[in-house]
Amino acid sequence: MILNIDPHVHTKCSSDGLIAIDEVASLSRRKGLNGVAITDHNSIEGAIKLKEDTPEDFVVIVGEEIRTSEGEITGLFLKEWIPSGLSPETTVEKIKLQGGLVVVTHPFCRFRRNRLKLNSLIRIKEMVDAIEVFNSRNILQIDNKKAYSFAKANKKLMLVGSDAHIGVEYGNSYIKISPFSNAEEFKKNLSSAEFIKKTSPLWVHFITKWRASFKRFSRK
Repeated sequence: MILNIDPHVHTKCSSDGLIAIDEVASLSRRKGLNGVAITDHNSIEGAIKLKEDTPEDFVVIVGEEIRTSEGEITGLFLKEWIPSGLSPETTVEKIKLQGGLVVVTHPFCRFRRNRLKLNSLIRIKEMVDAIEVFNSRNILQIDNKKAYSFAKANKKLMLVGSDAHIGVEYGNSYIKISPFSNAEEFKKNLSSAEFIKKTSPLWVHFITKWRASFKRFSRK
């Protein structure tokens, strides 16, 4: 059996996400997915709830896209929330202490202010478990190619992800991977995973920018 897993999706627990937690499993199944990694911005609340409420035949990886003092780092297979604003080194240490995997998503996307700085990536590269080498939301494919080249040059595991914030994006990119029961098995099986890649349309960026702006306005 092979699992179709999208390892980079967001929900309403992200400031710019539109999908409710209780919609994730049914939406993902309609897209042909067997599971997802919920990687909300600076939150694991939704991921924990989904994992607790979802039948075991749907895989839920608890993740968090953490905004460090020098850009974003993603932790997968987390048990505890990691606060934003810490240094990359401290963030990585906190991920590792709870048995999680360190993933650097969209490291070379020139349009993302929150991408991890290159010098920061170089500093922590020995502690990085995987590099996202294709992000469906990257507008320029050369930025995905740079991520691939970096991962290959540094002998890092690779993965892809949709970075979905709205329903139409779920499963745009995903990995076909052998079953796993923990972080180490996932990491081992990732080396032989197959990648399915599809670029998201440009208009999805306008939807999420509107969503984030609306949330900020609502809090005032």
